[in-house]
Amino acid sequence: MLRISHRSFPHHRRVLAIVAGVLALAALALAVRAQVGGERGIAPIAASSDIEVTGIDVDVRGSDANDAREKAWERAVREAWAKVDGPRLPDSQLESLVSAVVIEREQIGPRRYIGRLGVIFDRARAARYLGGGAQGRPSAPILLIPVTDSAGTQLVYEQRNPWQRAWAEFQPGTSLVTYVRPSGAGGESLLINYGQISRRSRIWWRNILDQFEAGDIVVAIAKLEYSYPGGPIKARFTARYGPDNRYLDEFTMEAESSEELPAMLERAVVQFDGIFQQALRDGKLKPDAGISLGTGQADPALQRLIQIGRAVRAQEAAARAAAEGGNEQPAQVVEVPAAAAVSNFVVQFATPDAASFDGALGAVRGAAGVRGASISSTAIGGTSVMSVSYAGSLDELAAALRARGFTVQQGSNALLISR
Repeated sequence: MLRISHRSFPHHRRVLAIVAGVLALAALALAVRAQVGGERGIAPIAASSDIEVTGIDVDVRGSDANDAREKAWERAVREAWAKVDGPRLPDSQLESLVSAVVIEREQIGPRRYIGRLGVIFDRARAARYLGGGAQGRPSAPILLIPVTDSAGTQLVYEQRNPWQRAWAEFQPGTSLVTYVRPSGAGGESLLINYGQISRRSRIWWRNILDQFEAGDIVVAIAKLEYSYPGGPIKARFTARYGPDNRYLDEFTMEAESSEELPAMLERAVVQFDGIFQQALRDGKLKPDAGISLGTGQADPALQRLIQIGRAVRAQEAAARAAAEGGNEQPAQVVEVPAAAAVSNFVVQFATPDAASFDGALGAVRGAAGVRGASISSTAIGGTSVMSVSYAGSLDELAAALRARGFTVQQGSNALLISR
């Protein structure tokens, strides 16, 4: 039996506090590992410009199983060709236009074939019969965020879900919208979540978009309401866009059972694509100036004109001051600033919290002569690293940052800044 005297209480309290702290850290480590581990990623299929027709139901009988399958596939090809409004062609010629037959579901009997098939036609060979593809100029890369809202929870990539899979399996090759579809694996589930959609910080959005080489955001929200487990499902789909989460359009659909949910979501994805394409034509899907890829500064030529204008105004002000004082000043020639060469430098900066991260990055981007700043390494609670494009030398960059209130330590090709 363990006996503890009243004098030993403080010691045991310290021991218990240490044990509790260790257990809390272990629990936190397991939680973080659970958030980024596990099977959550669904890799999207490669975009192709081929013509894909899905959801063709066939029920065909034949002399044996192989004969029934061949007849079913031939019927699927004819029905798919009719869906794309192709002209009447013999089966042998249609077969030459087919790139693949996709089996979505099949049941094979001794003399019967039942299934749901998809047919992919090669666009290069079928173009002469169908004409051109989508008209218009493709968009810049746009980050797609699929959100599932069900039973009071909102999921993006925290776990695999049918809505994420529907977008991963979507073939956007003929769309005007250039989608960037993350797989959701690893740290992407922490980087892109439902909370990020309502975040207004342009700096954080730019960091995310830089990682995925995208210029804008579209959000596809699927709100699913189950009448009862396995029963009818009512869905309201909402399209939003941009860093301010602006409303675009919405529509509703219904599935009779959970088995019909994937097919309904596939149709919803196609309708979303139509909404986003129309928004692109209307000029709504255009990169926000605060998060667009690039320097975040005015064009160098425009900056040069601004500098010339400031010099002219300064000369005029000096002339007026001299005239009021009765002193005649000789005319001065305005010197046009020469364009400086742009170089890349490494800048390290302390980031104890998110606010300091935003503040330092914004201040560096706003320094005179800075053409652009992109994050190379983020370490909240430590030292982060950015790559800065600067029109001038390292000494001039250090002076510009000191003018912004930074304490600067200079190395051979890098700076360490703090406040």
